[in-house]
Amino acid sequence: MQWWQAVILGIVEGITEYLPVSSTGHLILTSWLMGFSRDPTQWQAAFTFNIVIQAGAIVAVLGLYRARVQQMLRGFLGRDRSGKRLVGHLLLAFLPAAILGPLLDDLIESYLNGPWPVVIALFAGGCVMLVIGYTPGYRGHTGHTIDNISWQQACIIGCSQCLAMWPGMSRSMVTIVAALLLGLRATAAAEFSFLLGLLTLGAATAFKAMQGGGEMLRQFAAGPVLLGFAAATISAALAVSWLVGFLNRRGVAPFGWYRLLVALLFALLLWLGALAVPMPA
Repeated sequence: MQWWQAVILGIVEGITEYLPVSSTGHLILTSWLMGFSRDPTQWQAAFTFNIVIQAGAIVAVLGLYRARVQQMLRGFLGRDRSGKRLVGHLLLAFLPAAILGPLLDDLIESYLNGPWPVVIALFAGGCVMLVIGYTPGYRGHTGHTIDNISWQQACIIGCSQCLAMWPGMSRSMVTIVAALLLGLRATAAAEFSFLLGLLTLGAATAFKAMQGGGEMLRQFAAGPVLLGFAAATISAALAVSWLVGFLNRRGVAPFGWYRLLVALLFALLLWLGALAVPMPA
């Protein structure tokens, strides 16, 4: 992997991780365009690389939401009642993915780690976001805040997160949409999604690093991984800072149109044979 490829993948990861457009889908398509799919071993290493550099996005949220994270730490230590309640809800929301993720990992990589499944997921998610975005009552201007989320709402959001195991569906998309449908305001839906991502992305990053980190380093070395991590951290911080205000002003519909446009573009290229479909590793 060249240094510029690592930087581009890091920027793509950081920008798309918390936007409801699917970071995994964009990274698979970007890696594919860079030619990593020509070698099954490199394709697998690139997939691991794309998951591992999610750590940069985690660091970005830890920095931007450090006050909330500190409240959660006080709650974990029994010194903040609201923080303790939020920690409990996040753990509850994390549980479904924590159970199903390791069980379905091999099946997902074998059957969904390719452009056509990503295109389908991007298109389906875009349609859902357009419906939500143009339905009165789900714009997210009013509703519950993150401090009065119920355990039932947290559980439903956590179950919805399992849909994001399909690359291209987007963890941010399914959790934000689920939260909006449950009556949360847009800012609360985004913040809960970001904080839940600390657990989900952290676990996925650690799992993938232990599973394929050695082969990834043999293929790409440590330098590109560090570059990808740094690029992901900076771009994720910028994207998160922008997203909350945008959701509050415009809702999720613009992201729905973007997903449809990307899905249709890549579907056309695939149908014309302009891009080759990589074989699963």
